[in-house]
Amino acid sequence: MVLITIIALILGYSFISVANGPFDPLGRTAFVKLGNPDFYPGHPHSQLLAEYAEERNSKCALICHFAGSSNYRSYQDGNVFIIELAFIDTQGTGAEGDTNYLDSLSIALFGIPDGRYKYKSDGIVFDNYDEAMEHVYTLARNHGQEGAIPMAWHGSARKGNPIFIQGCGFPLYFHILQKTYGIIPAYVYTVYGMIFPYIHSPYKWFELRNSTDLQLLYRGGNLNYE
Repeated sequence: MVLITIIALILGYSFISVANGPFDPLGRTAFVKLGNPDFYPGHPHSQLLAEYAEERNSKCALICHFAGSSNYRSYQDGNVFIIELAFIDTQGTGAEGDTNYLDSLSIALFGIPDGRYKYKSDGIVFDNYDEAMEHVYTLARNHGQEGAIPMAWHGSARKGNPIFIQGCGFPLYFHILQKTYGIIPAYVYTVYGMIFPYIHSPYKWFELRNSTDLQLLYRGGNLNYE
């Protein structure tokens, strides 16, 4: 009973913390890429995020990435304006590098050290979190956003088992939750976000069953738009 009470208090605290906040945390959108780029007007993953936003009567949505060569330009997809935000880990190996699990554990326990991340959106590199968030909020206001912005992380894994590897944008998603709501709600909503695509994505089983082939095609440049 004590354990159940503690869990209930943690969940209740997390729900209340997020209920009136600026972001509505959804979770992961994809396991692997179906086409590259996959956050582009009309792509299935982009349309899926737009559908999630429309279900919540939102005019905007925020998608989190790990920065690569893209400019991460925000764009309109149907009735929803998709805001793209990527993080640059100044101490990391880049989007194509292997995961440092000890470093990931340290981040999960203690959060991101100040000054470690830079951020990219719409071709602009921001040196700090506050500047990046102001850009996000400005875009949302300019496109008629009212209330919390639905937020997701990309999730595509370049290699390895995508059930376990949480993919592109995962650390940034956790970082925003931790900065906005605190570490406990960040844990709770990140775990929920891991479960989210199994409940909501219509592409989940196709992506998981064909993940190895799709990863090979992506790394070989065969999923790029002509």
